[in-house]
Amino acid sequence: MPTKRSARPRPIARPRLYEQLVERLCEYVREAGLAPGDRLPPERELSATLGVSRASLSQALVALEVQGVIDVRHGDGAIVRRTVAEEQVLALLRDRRNRRAEIIEARQALEVKLAELAAQRRDRDDLAEIDAALSVMRSEVAAGERGVLGDERFHAAITQAARSRLLARMMAEISPMIAETRVESLSQPGRPAASLAGHERIAEAIRSEDPRRAADAMRSHLLLVSDVESLQD
Repeated sequence: MPTKRSARPRPIARPRLYEQLVERLCEYVREAGLAPGDRLPPERELSATLGVSRASLSQALVALEVQGVIDVRHGDGAIVRRTVAEEQVLALLRDRRNRRAEIIEARQALEVKLAELAAQRRDRDDLAEIDAALSVMRSEVAAGERGVLGDERFHAAITQAARSRLLARMMAEISPMIAETRVESLSQPGRPAASLAGHERIAEAIRSEDPRRAADAMRSHLLLVSDVESLQD
């Protein structure tokens, strides 16, 4: 007679805090009848209503921003961009969380090589565009913003300077996914200034025509931006 194995039912996994907050915020948008262009209440008011810290609320708002549900504007609060069902947003967030490591791996494979090639092939116009991108990001960071536009322009300038049509096409293919991780990363405390410093090291290596240093600087930069904290239960 076969022996029965000792087994216990697995506990039901509790939703993560950020998932609960995202769900509540979507419910609020729906129940309040907010439409694209309408503004959410200030973060202080929302955090008090939901009974969570402003830091937790801020990260939930970033999760919604990444999905294009809201637009968080410096000094203007969160603006509704589109309305979607809570279940759809949560499914997209879970899928994005699972893909994050793969996106970073792809960036490391592509952008480290792009930085190396840019140091070898850049010309005067490329350096001017790299410097212009740095200037944009410096202005954004100084104004208390995240530096998303400058960051995007900087990495595009590196891709252009590398003069590799195949690598450029591959970057274009994953650019929508990179845009998601960019917003998420630059929303981390202290990250915009740290990212800007990483850009400056990459730019200096490219300006000095040092492929190895450019590759190393890009690799270090991508390790930094891959460090994204999730909300805890």
